[in-house]
Amino acid sequence: MSFNINETDRLLSTTRSVKRRLDLQREVSEEIILDCIDIAEQAPTGGNQSSRRWLVIRDPETKKEIADLYREVGGKFLKEQSELLDGTGHHNEKTIKASSYLAEHLEEIPVIVLVTIYGQHDGSGRPGLFDSVIQAAWSFCLALHSRGLGSAWTTMHLGNASKIAELLDIPEGVTQVVLLPVAHTIGDKFSPVPRDPAREITWFEKWGKTTKKPTSGLASFEDEPGLTVETDVKATPAKLWDLISDINISSHFSNEFEGADWLDEPPQEGARFKGRNKNERIGEWEVTCHVTSYEPNKVFAWAVGDVEKPAATWEFRLTPLAGATRLRFAMVLGPGPSGLTRIIEQAPDSEKKIISNRQRDQHVNMRETVEGIKKLAEKN
Repeated sequence: MSFNINETDRLLSTTRSVKRRLDLQREVSEEIILDCIDIAEQAPTGGNQSSRRWLVIRDPETKKEIADLYREVGGKFLKEQSELLDGTGHHNEKTIKASSYLAEHLEEIPVIVLVTIYGQHDGSGRPGLFDSVIQAAWSFCLALHSRGLGSAWTTMHLGNASKIAELLDIPEGVTQVVLLPVAHTIGDKFSPVPRDPAREITWFEKWGKTTKKPTSGLASFEDEPGLTVETDVKATPAKLWDLISDINISSHFSNEFEGADWLDEPPQEGARFKGRNKNERIGEWEVTCHVTSYEPNKVFAWAVGDVEKPAATWEFRLTPLAGATRLRFAMVLGPGPSGLTRIIEQAPDSEKKIISNRQRDQHVNMRETVEGIKKLAEKN
């Protein structure tokens, strides 16, 4: 049996964590909740054990007590952060505002569903607990959305899990996993949100290995193979930007260049810089690089050699996190000629092995780069 792929994809890509658009006035029927749980229970479960339990709360007094315990954990913080970020354009402004709204109105939401499972996490790594709940809870959210309802994935209640267990008569040995406020949605138009493209967050064969073109197994040069190295740094994007945009600091750690000099000022998209280095096989060399992206506190990228057909492209990217910044350092080989292509021409039958070895060596250099920059950024 085939499915309408467009409709399936629309459901999967538009099921949002709904907070401000939950209809607080419209009742939710028990039948809908049970139908959605029936769908959710089709999800796989570790050991094929029926251990999930769904707790549906509609009593106003009980919802009020849950809401009070929920707000006790982080309601004040959310409200303060929402007021602090209001109008700033901060990347978390809308999320915090919506979370604060949910905390403030939790008891007004028609139904609260608490998803639990028999068992307690023991740190053993064995399957059968969280891996048996998350997929079912998300299937429940998908089933709600397909019926014109919405929910918000929230776990802040876990800060008061013992008190909530006492309130709801949850026995020992049962783990609370996620709390889902459920209501009909105000309007039915939900759009996909921006996410990193799959090729930017998917590795092939080994951690960090990428390709720009489809391939099977180890990559060849025409696949435009690459590498990505990431680390989380306890520093602001602005502090990291001062380091990654300094071409002598970043090249010093990576050994890509022994030194570098700007050919155009000020540094910006389209500007050029010249890198120089030494190599035991080919001696001293230098190359002109062209800046392809220059967004302060966000992205610094450049192409090596011919800007249309570079020997390689490199990119630093900064993503703000809660109390930290994710530093991403990525590179792609080709599509233009380089010392690597000359080596491949001498041993074409070993092309994939040569590329794999180059990726291995580059991974070491790139890891040294991000760790060196992290050490500098976190020094003070």
